[in-house]
Amino acid sequence: MCGISGIFHYGDARPVDGGALRRMADTLAHRGPDDAGYLEDGPCGFGFRRLSVIDLVTGRQPILSEDGARAVILNGEVYNYTALRSDLRAKDRRFLTSSDTEVVLAAYERHGLECPTLLHGMFAFAVWDRDRRRLFLARDRLGVKPLYYVDDGRRFVFGSEVKAVLAAGDVSRAIDPEAVADYFALRYVPGPKTIFKSIRKLPPGCWLSVESGKAPVIRRYWDVRFQADEELSETAWVETLRELVDAAVRSRMIADVPLGAFLSGGVDSSTVVATMARLATNPVSTHTVGFTEQAFDETAAARRVAERYGTDHHETILRPDAVAIAETLAWHFDEPFGDSSAIPTYYLARAAREHVTVALSGDGGDENFAGYVRRYGFVRWHDRVRAGVPAFLRPIVFGLPAGLYPPDGWLPGPLRAKTALTNIAAEPHRAFFNAMSVGTGALSPLLSRDLRATLRDYRPADLFRDLMAASGTHDPLSRAQYVDLKTFLPDDVMTKVDRTSMAVALEVREPLLDHRLVEAAARIPSGLKLAGGEGKTILKRAVADRVPADILARPKQGFEAPVGRWLRGPLRDMAHASLFDPGVTGSELIDRASLVGLWEGHQSGRTDGTHHLWPALTFRLWAKRFGAGT
Repeated sequence: MCGISGIFHYGDARPVDGGALRRMADTLAHRGPDDAGYLEDGPCGFGFRRLSVIDLVTGRQPILSEDGARAVILNGEVYNYTALRSDLRAKDRRFLTSSDTEVVLAAYERHGLECPTLLHGMFAFAVWDRDRRRLFLARDRLGVKPLYYVDDGRRFVFGSEVKAVLAAGDVSRAIDPEAVADYFALRYVPGPKTIFKSIRKLPPGCWLSVESGKAPVIRRYWDVRFQADEELSETAWVETLRELVDAAVRSRMIADVPLGAFLSGGVDSSTVVATMARLATNPVSTHTVGFTEQAFDETAAARRVAERYGTDHHETILRPDAVAIAETLAWHFDEPFGDSSAIPTYYLARAAREHVTVALSGDGGDENFAGYVRRYGFVRWHDRVRAGVPAFLRPIVFGLPAGLYPPDGWLPGPLRAKTALTNIAAEPHRAFFNAMSVGTGALSPLLSRDLRATLRDYRPADLFRDLMAASGTHDPLSRAQYVDLKTFLPDDVMTKVDRTSMAVALEVREPLLDHRLVEAAARIPSGLKLAGGEGKTILKRAVADRVPADILARPKQGFEAPVGRWLRGPLRDMAHASLFDPGVTGSELIDRASLVGLWEGHQSGRTDGTHHLWPALTFRLWAKRFGAGT
C-alpha cells in the first residue's frame, strides 16, 4: 500500500516543479513510511511514498520502462500479477523486478487504455507515457483505493488524498455548496464530488487520460449488472460461492510481510477468518477491538470464532481519548466524515499494526449479500405495498396519514408508522435516500437560510434516482444494492477503511469485494439473499460448515462508537467550543438556532441528537484544520 501523487502541465508544457512533488509526497508519508521516490520528466512528474508489502528489495517506485519513456506508480495490490507476468513473458516481455507494479506498466505497454480490464485487485495507478505525452490514471472496480484530482485547464494534479492535491499549491479551497448538502444528509460526500469545488474523485471502475493540448477524458471500464440467473439451483449457487470465496481469500494472502485479519464476530469477518484458517499453514493472526460499554462490544463473539480456528488472537478494549481521536481523524480524512465507526476502525487498525502489516477484512459482505436487513427489507416491503396503489393516489392514501402521525420517536414501537407511510408515498429512490440519510427532509435542517437559497431546487436524493435508473434492473432490492455499491460502499465504508488503516501504515484487503464475487452475487436471485427477514441467507448456507451456527444466527451489530455518550461527557467541552465558535470557516453554512436546539436537547437527554451533532462536529473540525473558504 502506498501514496501516489503527480502533476502534468498538459496545457503549456512547463517543466514540473520538483519542490511541489516533494511537498505532495510528504503529506502522504503515513501511507508509505518505508521509502520515497520521484520522477521529473519535462511537463510531468510523480511523487511516491511506499509501504513495502511485495518485492521488498526491487519494488521501488516509480518503475520505468527499459527505454525510460514510460513510468508507473501504483497504490494497492494486483492479485493476478503473477499470471499476467507469465502471459506477458510469453509475448517476449522482460521483467527486471518481481513486483506487481512493473506488471501494470507492461500491461499498459501491451494493451494501452484497456489494461485496467486485465487487473484483479485494489488499485489506483498512474502511467506517464512520454512518447504520447499522455498521463493515464485508473481506479479499481469497487473504489477500494482512492484517487483525487484537480484540472484547471492547463495543469492536472492528482493524489491518493486531498491533502496531497492541495500541497501542489494554487488549488482553490472554495467549498462546494452541493457537497455540503450531500454531506449533512448522508454523513459523507458522494463521488465524484469532494467538499471542494475544484477537486474531484475519479469514480470506481473508471480510467482517465489526459494528453498535451487536450482536455481530460474519463471512461468507465467496468460496471456491475444485476440480472438474476434463475436457472442455477440454490445448491449450485452455494458451490459457486464457496469456490469464489476460497479464490478471493487465497489471492489476498500473498505477502512478503506479516499478515492477519480483522475479526468482529460477525458473519463476514468470520467467513474470511475461517477460510484463511483452511488455507494457512500457521495460526492466523486475528484482531478485535471492544468497548467497555457492552452495547458496542463484540469481543465475546470474536473470541468464539478465534477459539474454533486456533488463531493467534489479540483483543483490545478501548478507552479512547475522545478529543484526540476526533482531531486526528479530521486530519486523515481531508473531508468532513460523519460516520462514527471510523473511531473503532482506527483503533482496530492501530492495534493490528503492532503485529501485522497486512490485514484481511470482511467488508463488502453486507452490500453483496443484503446484510442490511432492516433497510433492504423495508425497500422490498415498501415496493410491494406501493405497487398495489396507483402513483397518483399514493400521496392521498399514504402521504396524508403520514402528515397526521406524530414523529415516530414519540410513540412505542408497534405504533410507529410515520416513516413507513412517508416512504411508501414517495418514489422508490427518495424512500431509499430517506432510509440512508439523517432525517427525511430534502435538505438538512442544519443548513443555513443563505445556503438553502444558494441551493434553490437542489435535491441530494436525485443522485439515488439517477443510479437506480442506471442499474438496469426493476428488482427493488437489486436497485438498492446498486446504489450502495456506487455510493455508501466507496465513499463511506472504503474511505473509512483506507484512511484509518493508512493512518497507521496498515494495508487492508477485502476478499468479499473481489469483482468476480461481486459479479456472481449480482446474478443471485434476491430471494436467496434476503428471505424471511434474514439477510445473507445464501452466503450463510455456503459457509455453514465453516462458521459456528451461533455466529451465523447472531443479529447484525453495527460497528460504532458511543459518541452520543461522549458528547455528554469527555467530548462535551471541545464539541461545544468547536460547534459554536463563530470564527471557524464555514460557520455561515450552518443554522445556529437548529444547532443550539439539537445540542440542548441532547445534553438534557430529551432527545438523541447524535446523528446530527457528530457530523456537524466533524465538519467543524475539518474546517478548522483545512481552512476552507466559500
